[in-house]
Amino acid sequence: MSTTASTTTGALAGIRVVELGGIGPGPFAGMLLADQGAEVVRVDRPALAGTASGHPVLHRGRRSVALDLKDPRGVEAALAIIDTADALVEGFRPGVAERLGLGPGICLARNPGLVYGRMTGWGQDGPLAQAPGHDINYIAVAGALGALGAAGENPPVPLNLFGDMGGGGMLLALGITTALLSAERTGRGQVVDAAMTDGTAVQLALIHGLLAVGRWEDARGVNLFDGGAPFYRTYRTSDGGHMAVGSVETPFYAALLDVLGLAGDPLFARQHDRAAWPAMSARLDEVFAGRTRAEWTAVFDGTPSCVTPVYGLTEAASHPHNVARGTYYTENGLLQPAPAPRFSGTPAATPRPAPVVGAHTREVLTEAGLDADTVDALAPRV
Repeated sequence: MSTTASTTTGALAGIRVVELGGIGPGPFAGMLLADQGAEVVRVDRPALAGTASGHPVLHRGRRSVALDLKDPRGVEAALAIIDTADALVEGFRPGVAERLGLGPGICLARNPGLVYGRMTGWGQDGPLAQAPGHDINYIAVAGALGALGAAGENPPVPLNLFGDMGGGGMLLALGITTALLSAERTGRGQVVDAAMTDGTAVQLALIHGLLAVGRWEDARGVNLFDGGAPFYRTYRTSDGGHMAVGSVETPFYAALLDVLGLAGDPLFARQHDRAAWPAMSARLDEVFAGRTRAEWTAVFDGTPSCVTPVYGLTEAASHPHNVARGTYYTENGLLQPAPAPRFSGTPAATPRPAPVVGAHTREVLTEAGLDADTVDALAPRV
């Protein structure tokens, strides 16, 4: 547990995490942990000291320390901070942390209860472990990218949700919290090897199950949840907007047809006749193209059809449901998602803004027990 007093609320209050720089999924894991009350100290490069965070949402809720990890004095200072931590987030290519003198062998020898979380695309071993890559590469090799998109078209790029965030940062956050529970029982820490390829594959569990029982074809755009089904896809409206149709179950499908005036149309009589799906989709393309998104939203509002408008990033924040639940909030003009999930007994506080890089170097180094001269020598002037 953290050795410093904390008034932070949240289920992870009292847990201290050290995050060694990094981009994308590592900071996302740090954000998730900080959102739930963990005290997260991020170690940044001194060249950035005094500047605003380049990722004001991903870096929220942290304290920032600027240290040169290529300088032995900076490494020793980082180790002193890690000595006080419950967990560590590291997103270097395999072997880099070891070469810096911050690998799990050294850290666990000094702090046996430490959970050492490692975030990579390919994992710590395997033929591609040292290869460069990005989200798109990891989800391609894991099999997810090839399952996305319409038949005969190039697979679309699904932002960086499958690999970086869901298969990476969220997987690492789960791994760290799981290992923290184990460490609390046993007193022994361990290494968490979180690879985006592994995390992407795990997210395909349902699809692999359907494939195994003959309910999924290993082809793009011909299945129930990949846009092949006319009752589970998006449709363009007359004003260039889109409606999302998810009318899978029989009552929802019936409601969809009723709203569209197609309840008696023989083309739609057999919902799961895959041979008829292309013609059904073409007909629905025509129907939805006849009205604006706002008009269709009004028509479907209150019906049990599972049909909703497709919103953009900023537009979604003003939807009445998201407003009512506080799914998004704005702080100092910055729109961002609120912490999730929600806990009844240990609610998360509104996250602190992302700090100026290096703003907390002096206080964190002092807390770690470094003497005043060392702190003065290492702390950047910010």
